[in-house]
Amino acid sequence: MRYHIGSLDQQKLLDLYKGMLKPRMIEEKMLILLRQGKISKWFSGIGQEAISVGVTQALNSEEYILPMHRNLGVFTSRNIPLHRLFGQWQGKKSGFTQGRDRSFHFGTQEYKIVGMISHLGPQLGVADGIALADMLRRKKRVTAVFTGEGATSEGDFHEALNIASVWNLPVIFCIENNGYGLSTPTNEQYNCEHLADKAKGYGMESRIIDGNNIIEVYSKVDELCKAIRKRPRPVLLEFKTFRMRGHEEASGTKYVPEKLMKKWEKKDPIANYEAFLLQEGTITEEEIGRLKDEITEEINSNLKLAFDEPTIDVIETKELKEVYQEFNYEHVEPKGDVKNIRLVDAISQGLEQSMERYNELIIMGQDIADYGGVFKITEGFTSKFGKSRVRNTPICESAVVSAAMGLSINGMKAVMEMQFADFATSGFNPIVNYLAKVHYRWGENADVVIRMPCGGGVGAGPFHSQTNEAWFTKTPGLKVVYPAFPYDAKGLLNTAINDPNPVLFFEHKGLYRSVYGDVPSDYYTIPFGKANLVKTGDSLSVVTYGAGVHWALEILEKYPEINADVIDLRTLQPLDIGTVYTSVKKTGKLIVLQEDTVFGGVASDISAMVMENCFEFLDAPVKRVGSLETPVPFSKGLEQNYLPKGRFEKTLVELFEY
Repeated sequence: MRYHIGSLDQQKLLDLYKGMLKPRMIEEKMLILLRQGKISKWFSGIGQEAISVGVTQALNSEEYILPMHRNLGVFTSRNIPLHRLFGQWQGKKSGFTQGRDRSFHFGTQEYKIVGMISHLGPQLGVADGIALADMLRRKKRVTAVFTGEGATSEGDFHEALNIASVWNLPVIFCIENNGYGLSTPTNEQYNCEHLADKAKGYGMESRIIDGNNIIEVYSKVDELCKAIRKRPRPVLLEFKTFRMRGHEEASGTKYVPEKLMKKWEKKDPIANYEAFLLQEGTITEEEIGRLKDEITEEINSNLKLAFDEPTIDVIETKELKEVYQEFNYEHVEPKGDVKNIRLVDAISQGLEQSMERYNELIIMGQDIADYGGVFKITEGFTSKFGKSRVRNTPICESAVVSAAMGLSINGMKAVMEMQFADFATSGFNPIVNYLAKVHYRWGENADVVIRMPCGGGVGAGPFHSQTNEAWFTKTPGLKVVYPAFPYDAKGLLNTAINDPNPVLFFEHKGLYRSVYGDVPSDYYTIPFGKANLVKTGDSLSVVTYGAGVHWALEILEKYPEINADVIDLRTLQPLDIGTVYTSVKKTGKLIVLQEDTVFGGVASDISAMVMENCFEFLDAPVKRVGSLETPVPFSKGLEQNYLPKGRFEKTLVELFEY
């Protein structure tokens, strides 16, 4: 292996050596502990240390880096105390996830490291969001993100590269091409000669780097970082290396040809570099011995700290409190002139006033800039706030959700318009696995609102009409809001943007321009988890939300003899079940109406909770009413048959007469 030291001084040469030696020695110790059953799992980066160490040392300490599970050298290069790493791997309180996640699945703002999730791909989009925040603030910084050759097959990889290129973001995408995705060799992973060639399709630069040559890694990445800080742009790097151990230790390496393994053994980044330093007289055998002794002592003393630490006390109430970031709701009373406006206008007004309130609130979505969005919510926003804050995105929902997460990590707020709620399927993974879990895992907030235009009744068919809130109400860590009136929509949207937790904000398309209400012109907020009793009576209780509120009120007009409580839930997570219980205890009868299909919906949970907690007050079975168990049909007759309005009327009368 040839080393071209260029302008590197002796201290830097030694720093690079020490930087690689420490993670190697830690790994060797971890493999012993794994065999002893003292840690549960290990993903080895032996043979790949030059990449982690070289890239990290080329970055400035305030620049974010997003590693994977073979990048121990990133963590040691950022000088994380070893007892905290060891505590993390043992599920101790000193670890970064306090036993809630394992290995390298964590982040730390203190060290500007954002760890992976097992789904791999979303972290690439997160890097885009972090870099976007730096670029908008005019901070001359680089963000580096790692992935493996296997993950380059994921859609998130392509979406993230496309966004970075279109927006000219200062991101270095680092592919560690180590030969195998678990047991699948590269010739079964992709059909191009080099993964670096993929950059051409996105109009970005790329480089191929010998991932086992520490000087080449450091020098080329350092050069690129300096260039990118001056002229922001993304670059794709393919590091050629090899995985010397199993995907994780239990999987072994029997599928790797012995000849190939021996070939790469000769390219060991530490052994070769050490021989070079000895030959150059940069270090002596005695100095290497002393250095190894120092590292051994550091490892052993920190292991003792981690082993001596008691196991975590399991307290159910404490765990529940860790799912969401604490939100100190600030109530702002409505003021100003009151105007009778449409639901669509109230949402637009709330969004605009929040943009004025938060200078670092970024809106992202398809066609939302000059076009104003397909529902014209953001019409005129670019002239007021500029295209840097009102950002058209490519059609890549997953990477945009991830980029919103990255903005939050870097201290900004984000609102993403999911053009139709149905399209959330294309961004489902980062919503339910990244946004929802990030606070519980390592205490980071996801200051993200995803606007979800939803609902049927407008002849839009199976892919533009779903009301899919139940997909998200069952995911701990997400909040779900579903207003029915303009007044509520504005106040709840303002609260959603204030809340540091991820919020799915459902907006019924059929109500956008058909429902009017009196709305104060000034900024105000409405608390989450507080239902609205829109009609009172003692015959029975109707619990509903969204379009269901209007259907219930309309049908009840036809039956003056039925004096019903009508409860508009407004927020589904958190859910104001207390108001429901109070009403049921008064009326003795309950009907829950939702536009979603019945099975597995919000109505099912409300029904179960009422049966469990108010059974002795019931004078009739709890009734659930929802849409037909089919996809949403297109034609008017079929859609009216699908929607629950008619079935609600029939069930309402039956329950009243029970």
